[in-house]
Order: sequence, then C-alpha cells, then structure tokens
Amino acid sequence: MKKSIFSILLLNLGFSVFAQIPQGYYDAATGTSYTLKTQLHEIIKTNHVDRTYNGLKDLYKSTDPLNGFRDKYYENDNTVLDIYSENPTGRDPYNYIPGDNLGAGQEGGGYNREHLVPQSFFDEYRTNPMRTDAFHVWPTDGKVNGWRSNFAFGEVVNRNSASACNSGATNTPCKSLNGTTKGKYVYNDDITVVEPIDEFKGDIARAILYFTTRYEDMMPDFYRTTRSNSKVMFDGSRDKAISDEFLSQLLTWHVQDPVSQRELDINNLIYNYQGNRNPFIDNPEYAQRIWGTLSSTDFNYQERPDINVINTNNNSVIVELKNNDKKIDKVMVYNMNGQMVQENVNQYNQNKLEVKFQSKGIYIIKIVGNGLEVNRKVVIK
Repeated sequence: MKKSIFSILLLNLGFSVFAQIPQGYYDAATGTSYTLKTQLHEIIKTNHVDRTYNGLKDLYKSTDPLNGFRDKYYENDNTVLDIYSENPTGRDPYNYIPGDNLGAGQEGGGYNREHLVPQSFFDEYRTNPMRTDAFHVWPTDGKVNGWRSNFAFGEVVNRNSASACNSGATNTPCKSLNGTTKGKYVYNDDITVVEPIDEFKGDIARAILYFTTRYEDMMPDFYRTTRSNSKVMFDGSRDKAISDEFLSQLLTWHVQDPVSQRELDINNLIYNYQGNRNPFIDNPEYAQRIWGTLSSTDFNYQERPDINVINTNNNSVIVELKNNDKKIDKVMVYNMNGQMVQENVNQYNQNKLEVKFQSKGIYIIKIVGNGLEVNRKVVIK
C-alpha cells in the first residue's frame, strides 16, 4: 500500500536545551576570535579534575545512562562504541564488552585507550591531564589504533580504491573492517593520514578543537619539542593552533557531521567525571566565531542507498527511508555554523516525510532513529 507523506512536527529550539549546560557556565565567553578561545580555555581549565589513566577503563564500562562510550545508538547492545569497528548500516564485524581485557593482536583482538591527539605530540609532557583527558582518549580497537599510530586525521585520496590493511597497514590506501582508511592526505600527498567513517568525523573534529583550546597555553611547547607525525595538524601558535592545511578539514567535518546524541551524552558524562565540558559540543557556533567560516560548502557527504532526500518547490525536502529495519524518530536542521535551528519529530512514524524550512539557505539535516544517523546537505533556493 502506498504510504502518505506527512509533514513532521516542527519545534524551534535552542540547541543548549538538550545539552544540560550548567547555568552560567559560559557567561565569561563574550569575545570573538582568539579572545573567545582564551576565555573558553579559562572556563574549561577551571575545575578540571585530573583523573587517573586506569580510571578511564572504569569510565568506559560505567552503567551511567549518559555513557556514550557504550553503544546505545546503533545496535543498542551496550557494547563498547568503537569508532573503528562500528558499522552504521549493518552488523558490526566484532564487539567488545566493557571491562574486556585491553589488547591488540589482530583486528578484533582487543581494545585499548586511544589518544585522538597522540601522546607523542606532547611527549615531553607525557603526564596528566593530557594523557588522561577523557574528551580525547576513547576506547578503540587496539590493532586499528596501532595502524593509526600517531598520524593526523584527514581525508584520504583514492579512498574508494582502498583494500584491507595488511598486518602493518603498509599497503596504503588500506581500510579497517568498518572502512576507516589510512593513506595519503588529499590536500598534500607527502602526508599520511587516517580518515574515520563519516559518522564520527564531526566527533573527532570537536575533540581536537577542544584539545587546542583546553591546552592553549601549552600548544607552542608541544609543537616545539615533538617529532610526532601528528604535528602537521598544528602550527605552533597559542591562538590559531591548527595549521591551514588541516583547519579547513576540521571545520568542514564539524559542519558536515553536527553534534549527535552520543556526544551530548559523553559531554555530560565527562562533566560529571572530570568537571569540565567541551564547548564545541555545547555551542558549535564557537568554532566559527574563533576560526571563521568555511571558505566553501561544495561538499557531498555520507551517501547511503537507503535514504533519499529530494528537494521540492515548496521550501522543503522529502526524506524517504528505504530500509524496513530502521525507522526515523526525528530530523534536525543545522545552519552552517553548526547550530541546530529546528527539530522535526516524526509523530506519525512514517518512512516518507516532508521537512519544511523557514528560510532559504544551505543547511545540514541529521536524520536519526532506531539504529540510524545520517547527515545530508540541503540547499533551499
């Protein structure tokens, strides 16, 4: 039977409604550009409690309902949500139970604690709190973590031609079982990078933006003393911190992949654990206010055959789900600063929905539901 198209219930909501930001937490964040970055540095440095490295293992296996390090978003099986093995469109190639032994061996042989900004970058200062800061230390498969080594994150050239990684991931471009790819940087083939799957690019970008802000006062010394391959992501300055070659990449990922429920949960979990927050999760527009807007929005992102997004002539798009194993709960609309400007609830539980826009422009829509998180760019003319 042909299903009707229903417009989804539209709610105009400020993003911070969902993030549970403590009252007054960002009151001092009044500036722009690098003045704002320094203000945020002072805010998130204050009350940051230095936890132990072993404490991270307990954090990952916490039964707190806010524990975004466990899978409550895709399979919803409470296994470790590993960015290197999560398969958003089907069965994961392997799973880890929180509390499993840490390890490496072969892919799927054990998970460990990965520093998204590698420890080698702050080698001369390989101490807390950088080493134990949960905002950039995540549970990941040990073997893929080893393949990533201390290389930067970035977009890989010829990613679609990647084969499975050999034991040392020397056959680049190569990929893990969920498609995480290692190869040459699309903007500079002298640089080796690792490209995560689309679902986690914004998450990683915001973790790195957090790191450069939280450790703003230490970034020049990290850069001066390190020989880490990840050095290419940074420029040695306290203020801008991120190199031109990677700033556009991180800001693009930040906009393309808006803040997810997983990140909201992690932000609140870590706030309760170590006393500070990631401001780029709470207020995504801070990235634009500090580093400026994207020079180009000419990107395609996260193509999936089971989701169609079709423009109409009525300042709207039709979102069509072609997967009976999934369902749409809501569609959020984000502007190009990363701010959510609409939340659209699928009140009739339909698989073909019309999302109306209040004004013309370029937007990112995030389609979420049972085992579903898809982002698409939408242009309303």
